[in-house]
Amino acid sequence: MTPEQMVRTADWIVAQQEPSGAIPWHAGGHLDPWDHVQAAMGLDAAGRSAEAERAYRWSAAAQRADGTWAAKYVAGEAVEHYVDANFTAYVATGVWHHWRTTRDASSARELWPMVDAAIDAVLPLQRTDGAFVWTPGEPDALVTGNASIAFSLRCALGLAQVVGADRPAWTSASSAVADALHRPELFEAKPHSMDWYYPLLGAAWTADEAERRVKDGWDTFVVPGLGIKCVTPNTWVTGAESCELVLALDAVGRRDEAVQVFADMQHLRDDDGSYWTGFEYESEQRWPDERTTWTAATVLLAYDALHRVTPGSGLFRGEALP
Repeated sequence: MTPEQMVRTADWIVAQQEPSGAIPWHAGGHLDPWDHVQAAMGLDAAGRSAEAERAYRWSAAAQRADGTWAAKYVAGEAVEHYVDANFTAYVATGVWHHWRTTRDASSARELWPMVDAAIDAVLPLQRTDGAFVWTPGEPDALVTGNASIAFSLRCALGLAQVVGADRPAWTSASSAVADALHRPELFEAKPHSMDWYYPLLGAAWTADEAERRVKDGWDTFVVPGLGIKCVTPNTWVTGAESCELVLALDAVGRRDEAVQVFADMQHLRDDDGSYWTGFEYESEQRWPDERTTWTAATVLLAYDALHRVTPGSGLFRGEALP
């Protein structure tokens, strides 16, 4: 991937953005709060901070009184109203990344109340064992969601330092969920590649532990020359999961493997700079028939992490985080 291709990919994401600042999966498609934030982060990684700022202002305007968001929006209207804990917390990762990329203190202060309310809305969903249930009223905790929440809590604490706020309850919650990620029996098992690599981003690991975790899932999920499977045993590789693995590998110092996976998934790139969601390699067809903003954004984040383009490139390496 070249810098010129990076610009073209960012331009494609911007072309999908709605006048309100919302970034749906694709033009005319639906929006979920997590992927909207991921798309904004991709724009920041490509130097499109003004468009990213518009996206975060949409999030602030759409936030409900209790600090949460609906799970799904179409044309600005909520169509699925339940709360997803991970969707709610992830705005902290996005705003922290925006701050690290732009160093815009006024923007950080403007967006801080949104982050403050979102994290306070999520904390009551933490169980006594440290894991977070995925939605109010349900007992199950999910590995990927908890790893993402753990990382978001660290980002929220970093942002609290920027604005001069003290949030000791967040520190306790962050430590508890990070510890919980080392106890797989606490979580509902899923056959997803995300459950393999995402904990590398959400918890602290020794070098030996990280190496074992990478080896444990490598042969199950990695398809040489294509990227990684989203779900096993399906024969379906996906771009966003491949690039999230790139971020995880980079975070634990395995750059050579990260560069290779990044190169392998480029077959999903389209001529206009967009990326297809996935490829079913037994039938040799792209599936589903969609190119998504969050896939393109995750490619941009991976490129930035590997090439250290922006000041925010060390996000998932934990640079400057508490």
